[in-house]
Amino acid sequence: MSSTGTTDHGATGPGGARHGRETADRLLRAATRSGAHLIAEAASLVQGWAVLADPIAGAVYSTPAAAAADGVHAAAAPLEHPHCTQRPAAGAVLVVAPAPTVPAGHACHVATTTAALLEVRGQRAAELRGEQMRLHTTLIRLLLAGHTDAVTETLGGDRLTHVTVYRLSGADLPAAHEVLWRAVRPSIAPHADACTLIGRPDGELVVAELHQGGDDGRILRLVSRLSERHHLLAGMAGPLPLAEMPTAHSDAAAARHSATPDCRIVPADAVGTSRLAPLLPTAPYARWAGSVLRPLSPAHQHLLLVWLRTGSKPRAAAALGLSPGTVRARIRELSRLLDADLEDATVRAHLLLALRAPASDAEGAGTDSVHSGGSGDPPAAPAGPGRLESLPDDLLDTEAARNWAVGLVGGLEPHLRIALACWLRHHARTAPAAAELHVHRTTLAGWLTQCADHLARNLADATVRAEVHLALKATRNGPDDPTALPRRGGRTYRRL
Repeated sequence: MSSTGTTDHGATGPGGARHGRETADRLLRAATRSGAHLIAEAASLVQGWAVLADPIAGAVYSTPAAAAADGVHAAAAPLEHPHCTQRPAAGAVLVVAPAPTVPAGHACHVATTTAALLEVRGQRAAELRGEQMRLHTTLIRLLLAGHTDAVTETLGGDRLTHVTVYRLSGADLPAAHEVLWRAVRPSIAPHADACTLIGRPDGELVVAELHQGGDDGRILRLVSRLSERHHLLAGMAGPLPLAEMPTAHSDAAAARHSATPDCRIVPADAVGTSRLAPLLPTAPYARWAGSVLRPLSPAHQHLLLVWLRTGSKPRAAAALGLSPGTVRARIRELSRLLDADLEDATVRAHLLLALRAPASDAEGAGTDSVHSGGSGDPPAAPAGPGRLESLPDDLLDTEAARNWAVGLVGGLEPHLRIALACWLRHHARTAPAAAELHVHRTTLAGWLTQCADHLARNLADATVRAEVHLALKATRNGPDDPTALPRRGGRTYRRL
């Protein structure tokens, strides 16, 4: 063995003690500056590299920067890196890789002292964290209330122009909040190019990333890892102009209702994206959507879109920050404006299809329907007001639309098709659908599981249910009547 192991680095005599004190003093001075300086000093003392690895954020500090990936891998698989010295530190893992000539005792001393100083820094940060979290929650509430100027002045002027919002829910939110806070290390320093606000304003975790119109995806990656680790469901909306923070906030909540354990974070622009709409003939679709939506303001349309995406008035109220009674009253008023029964499943499906029409087409559809026609062509007759109870004859009567409908619901056995149609008419409520079908709720639940497997769709998503309802109507050869449910004996059925 080399005699390097008995140098004064690891000696127990006065020289070794003096050297240990000098090492601790150097680390202490670095710790008073920042965590990054502390890690850099530790790497210098072991003549190798040092990394503070977080399970969510990855490498928090790394010296040199090129060692970040090695440090994260060593923290995840310590047995594969026996040459590294590791210590838990402030909820993360400190990984120190000394040079071959550095005694093991000295490397352990550096790692232990560095980890202890990181814990002290973490405890000090935790003492201030409560106040900082309350400040972040207040800033989020101010943005939602429309006080954009006050928030941007606090955060550094007009450099921050757009926002991306994440809304997370789950059983482990308090721990997830702490972990994400430590991983993001949020700051409200003025004149920054980006600022992340993290708060829990109403019992859910809200992350608002303020930036200049685009982001590098760092927060998305952190939220994605956090969702997997803590079993959370998340919705994401943006980037949108900062003044549209309330819209992004409600859209993120609507998107979250489409999240599943297999897909824990869902962007708002993926919710309600219709596979049918691109197949519809553009001109009739635009004219009909524009005519139907003409009585509604943009705020009305947004409320209806959130309601139809979330699938219920209480969920829509939570997403919009309104009371359920207010949402019910506004929907009743919109039902009067549209002259349609918005409690009807077919009307809801048609309304969602109209709301998903391209905005530019829908807005110009009213004038196009009156002034269409080129020179030499007879002017088109003014279109009457569109109706939600039925679609124009030429809208779904195309080969592409028929192929889409058959591809979605074709092959369903008669009892499954009848049960699914009845369940959709009852707005996905199992008890009344089972009563109308005269089967047990457990039986209906089993059939619905078979339907979801056959369709390869998430029937918990309200927008998916709307399109399945349209596909069933488009492929119906006769009434999907519960009285026609194939039976043998009491409440059983037979396959045809």
